Amino acid sequence: MAAKILANLLVMGSGILARAVVQAYRQALTNASKSGVAQETLQNTVRRASKAMTEQEARQILGVSEQTAWDEILKKYDALFERNAKNGSFYLQSKVHRAKECLEPVYRDKGPDTP
Repeated sequence: MAAKILANLLVMGSGILARAVVQAYRQALTNASKSGVAQETLQNTVRRASKAMTEQEARQILGVSEQTAWDEILKKYDALFERNAKNGSFYLQSKVHRAKECLEPVYRDKGPDTP
């Protein structure tokens, strides 16, 4: 008998909690649409979903500026890539590689002395 009552309380409690969560989510969406946060969040989500690294992010990862020559970028890339290969940080190593990949087309379009 006690187990049945406990089971009923558990089911009722979880139902109430689920409705409260749904109601809070709806209210959050309403508030976000009023303040314009929803559009900004949507744009950020789309940008993150594309997983495309921007040129600015790539330069920040490699620690280079717009005036940096391609040879200097390659030196920075090699140093960072090898450092992360030795320490075993595959995530950072992949970020460094993606940064170099992002900058390659930029420098390819600049002239023949670049990649």
